[in-house]
Amino acid sequence: MASFDPSAFVTALTGLLPQARPLALHEPRFAGREWEYVKDCIDTGWVSSVGAYVDRFERILSERLGAHAVAVVNGTAALHVALQLAGVRRDDEVLVPALTFIATANAVSFCGSVPHFVDAGRATLGIDPAALDTWLEQTAMVRDGACVNRRTGRRIAAVVPMHVFGHPVDMDALAAVAERWSIAVVEDAAEALGSRYHGRACGSLGRIGALSFNGNKIITTGGGGALITTDPDLAKRAKHLTTTAKLPHAWGFEHDQVGYNYRLPNLNAALGVAQLEQLDGFIAAKRRLAEHYRAGLAGLPGVEFIAEPVGTHSIYWLNAVLVPDVAARDALLAATHAVGLLTRPAWGLMHRQPMYESCPRAPLPVAEDLADRMVCLPSGVAVTPEEV
Repeated sequence: MASFDPSAFVTALTGLLPQARPLALHEPRFAGREWEYVKDCIDTGWVSSVGAYVDRFERILSERLGAHAVAVVNGTAALHVALQLAGVRRDDEVLVPALTFIATANAVSFCGSVPHFVDAGRATLGIDPAALDTWLEQTAMVRDGACVNRRTGRRIAAVVPMHVFGHPVDMDALAAVAERWSIAVVEDAAEALGSRYHGRACGSLGRIGALSFNGNKIITTGGGGALITTDPDLAKRAKHLTTTAKLPHAWGFEHDQVGYNYRLPNLNAALGVAQLEQLDGFIAAKRRLAEHYRAGLAGLPGVEFIAEPVGTHSIYWLNAVLVPDVAARDALLAATHAVGLLTRPAWGLMHRQPMYESCPRAPLPVAEDLADRMVCLPSGVAVTPEEV
């Protein structure tokens, strides 16, 4: 059997992509009314955290997701407040995938809580519900209606499934595990706006979740994020907390708890409204690119294209492949960068970060294997088959 050949991969990849170099991993595309809406903010003076575009952005998101949306300054802020609204408190533990972006774990730390890292599933890249259930059997118990880590004595308050690259986690199975163990679910859909799980929109699959609109996401507000909840009371609390917990008054400044200055500025929301108007086209373009990669890389020895899980409709925020081992991964990264294709590995696993290396963790064989073999390919909305 032929072995993996980085040069053959680069030749195939180069033939699939536009000739302009360098080609970044994920660039935004501004092809709608972005300038018109942003200029309107500047012309009218409504550029800060109050304005019609913030309300409009939230309304469009709410209608699209079938849930309440509260716009904030970034996805990490959204996740931070979502955890608090889910009942996470200081010195709790929160179950977090080892294979995720650092913001997932950092949001837990912002609550004064402890990340507890768990393994991925090969089919979804996200938390493996069966492996999680087995781990909890070994380490936890339910006492007085709360899940408690028998080894640390801390309450395990929540689990944060993250839809890696837009590929939905097996949320039904995960929700069943969480219910069994009396654990809240906070959905990290930062990479999954537009993805669907058995017909349902990611971000609204549980009681509360978070989105990101960073510059590299499928739509962008420059920075930005949103809390998403099916509970109208939680939505009101989220808006209150993210606007410094200020009590309504025409001129007074009274606050009833510690809050956060997390409200999304109108200027950013204007950009987001224009981007949301193009979202369906962006999703279609990204799915065409995924099929373009899948077909074009088929048959290369030692290469596995990561496809959407069965029963899901992924936005393929990032397209990625698996190669045989870490040496092949590093060789491919070097070879692609040498020709101006700015590929990336997966994130450094959370338990390998110095500030988190002493945190509790389950066995992580799948997450470690995936991280050692994964290479992410240029995946921006502008990189479509029509342009190659």
